[in-house]
Amino acid sequence: MVTEVFTRKYCDPHAVNGEKVEATEAIQFAWDGVIREVDACVECKQEYDARFEPLLDYSRPVKRRRTKKTTAENTPAESTPAEN
Repeated sequence: MVTEVFTRKYCDPHAVNGEKVEATEAIQFAWDGVIREVDACVECKQEYDARFEPLLDYSRPVKRRRTKKTTAENTPAESTPAEN
């Protein structure tokens, strides 16, 4: 005899209000230096994505740009507006 167990995940933001909405998505966020995950429904996921950018690592090391010595000399002095 085979028994199947179905486990439902509920949306955590809705669960705060006592509602039981089935979760189909997961929201990732950083908390105290650790990436955590919350079960969410489609509406909550879309709202979260509209407010915050998803956690994807697009970062790369930033290199300092060299400043040319001639650019500082060639820039015109700031002009002051004429007094009326």
